[in-house]
Order: sequence, then C-alpha cells, then structure tokens
Amino acid sequence: MLNSPDLDEQLHDVVAATHWYVAFSGGLDSSVLLHLLHRWCAAHPGAPALRALHINHGLQAGADDWQRHCEQQCRDWGLACISRAVQVPARGSPEAAARDARYRAFEECLPAGAVLFMAHHLDDQIETFFLRLMRGAGVQGLVGMPRRRKLGVGHLLRPLLASPRAALEAYAIEHGLAYVEDPSNRDAAMDRNYLRTRVLPVLASRWPAYRQSVARALGHLSTAADAVAVAAGLPETVYSCMGDPGLPVSEVLQAQPEVAAARLRGWLSAQGARAPERTALLEFLRQLRAAPPDGKPRLDCGSYALQRFREAIFLEPAALAEPLAEHRLAPGQACDVAGGGSLRLAAAESDALRLLPGEQLTVRWRQGGERCRLPGRAGTRSLKALMQEWAVPPWWRARVPLVYLNDELVAVGDLARCESARWQARAGQGESLWKFVWKRPSRQQF
Repeated sequence: MLNSPDLDEQLHDVVAATHWYVAFSGGLDSSVLLHLLHRWCAAHPGAPALRALHINHGLQAGADDWQRHCEQQCRDWGLACISRAVQVPARGSPEAAARDARYRAFEECLPAGAVLFMAHHLDDQIETFFLRLMRGAGVQGLVGMPRRRKLGVGHLLRPLLASPRAALEAYAIEHGLAYVEDPSNRDAAMDRNYLRTRVLPVLASRWPAYRQSVARALGHLSTAADAVAVAAGLPETVYSCMGDPGLPVSEVLQAQPEVAAARLRGWLSAQGARAPERTALLEFLRQLRAAPPDGKPRLDCGSYALQRFREAIFLEPAALAEPLAEHRLAPGQACDVAGGGSLRLAAAESDALRLLPGEQLTVRWRQGGERCRLPGRAGTRSLKALMQEWAVPPWWRARVPLVYLNDELVAVGDLARCESARWQARAGQGESLWKFVWKRPSRQQF
C-alpha cells in the first residue's frame, strides 16, 4: 500500500527546490500523486509550496469539464491550480503531437529551480519498454523513462516509477479519491492501449511477475547504457552567439555512426531533450556526412530540432508560424512578445538615445532589405550580410528586434547600434536618455 512517507528519500533530495508542481490531468495516476504530495507537504512544513499544473489539449469533448474538475479538486484541497490550454498540430501521431505540446507548456510554466512531478508508474514504464522494443530501439532507448531529468530551467521527477498501477488504484479506493476517466484510454487503435489491454494481460496470465522481471532487465540495460555513454564520450557543449547550445560537428563526423549516435543521445539527455528514434538519428548523421561544409541538414524532433550551422550542430527552438507584429515603446514601458522575448525602454544617464517629449520607439522584425551603418564604418550594410558576419543562426534572424526612431533604424537588438545623431554620451540640460533593453526568449518561449 502506498503511503506518503514512502516518498521521503526521493523528496528530501528536492526539498530545497524553489517550487513544486504536479502535472495534474485529473486521472487516477496524477490524482493519487497530488494527494500523496499534499499529505507529505502537510507533514513537512518546510516543503516548497505545492501547485497543480493542468494542460488542456482540447482534443476530447470533455476537456473543459476535466479542467473544471481539476480546478475544483485543488480548491477542495487548498492548492493552487494553473490551467494552460495548448494547440495540438493536426499532423503525424496525435499522441506524439499532444505529448510535445504538453511538454512545451510544462517548460514554459516551470520557473528556474522548480521541480515538476509526474505520475508515471511501473506499468507505464513496462509499456514504454515494449513500445520501444517494437520500434527497434537501442540500449539507451530501451532503458525507458528516467526517474529524474532536466526540464527547461527546472527538473522533472517521477517518484512512482517503482509502484505498479494496482497500488495506485488501491490508494485511490482507500482515500475515496474522485478522478476522471479519459475514454481514449480504451481505444485499442492506439498502440499503448492495444499493448495494455490486449498483449500484456496475456503475458500476465503466463508470467504473473513479468513486471518485476522486466524492471530488473531495465536496471541491467541502464547500467549498460551508462557504460556505452562513458565509452562514447560526452561531447563538449558550444554556444552560438545567441546562446543556443550545440556540439561540434567534428565530434560526430569523426566517429562511427553508432558511436556518433550514442554521443548525440548522451548530449541531448544532458540538455534535458528527449532523443529522437534511432532510424531518424542515423539518417541525420548520414546527411551530415554527405552534405557539403556549408550544408544545413536538419532533424525535426517535435519540441525541438537539430540543425547544423557552420561547425556545430545546435539545438534549435521551434519557430513560430506567424510573423511577429510591430510594437511601440514609450519611455518607461515594457512588453512581452511571443517568440520575441521581452522589450523595455529604460531611463539611462549616459550612452543612450535622446528622445524628445512624446516620442516613442517602434520595434519591427526583419522583412528583408534593411540596412544599417555601423559606427566608425563607411557606408551602410544590409542586415542580411551583417547577421552572416556576426554568425547569427538562421532561426534567430527573424526574431532579433529592429529598433526604429521616426523610421530611422537605430539598433539591431542588442547586437549593434546603427549610426545616428540621437545616440548621446550624456544628457544635456532638460534632456532624457533612454536605453532599449531586450531580454531574449528562451528555447521554451519560441
């Protein structure tokens, strides 16, 4: 029988986290986990504040009812509940698309140093193993879901991975927990449901303890995967001028394909990114080898992409489909731009822009044809040429804010200033100087 003290060892490792969140769907598993953690926090006054995080995918007719259930449940327990609606692209596997949208939302909501708890249990781990086995996964893929990993600027923790679903069901009955049932869980057309309802019961009838046996095998595979990763070596991390993490192309081109794939998977794991399928990864590595030095092979992995740019392979954020809108900034104002970070016009005492009463800055985004004359240089240069010179990755070039004053381009984000009489070293009598401040979007905010 599950009890909140059973979580002591795992929770004491993260009790110093800034915040605790629970991925709360309202189903059996997450309801049990939220209740367990709620009781644990009540018994440990020094624990971080606990919040629920509900993602509304909008894919089921009852999605809004489930959200209301989660919010009411949290009110009954005296917990805060954050609900976030996401758009699930209608392409590829709906399960994979929903998962990618969900994890992007988790990363966006998670503040630095926070922990997100997820209610995956032993049966989930076993199902994941068999699903990956059927896809021909390698050693690292067969290990299954890690108990803990990086997630955006925080961490993800699965404290129930050793507990079978039956233990969660017994806990819900003992404590009278109300939870929602997702009808899609009974749809055997989905691979996981087919495995759960048709295949695994046959295994259980022949080998009742198959869960424990597979769990032991997963432990052996984990040891083997660690050995492979050590033998392959973890590549060094390099960064683009915009802060994107990457690894040198030479780290993968100089190794055999399987070793290169192991290095890349290990590096992705260290970055908190889920590795792509083996076949797709090996094809990407083949394209890297076949492409010319200025080629740009790209692997779309759902919530991120791998893209070669110059001498490195970078973790590329997902780009927005819609163009960014123009913004106006008055002195002292600030605004957030989806996909463009945060913009602010702050007062400055020196080395800033002189603005006349009533003047505002206009922030636009590259459309093509823009030019800038850099201080100390003769003539103007196209922004296209300048961004190539500055080694700005292609996925950033439409995301760098262009700052205009009365239709004069005065700054290119925080990369460069354009020559203008409005830049002043010090303010004159009765004048005000203002500095444009750009906080770049993180990978999760694209």
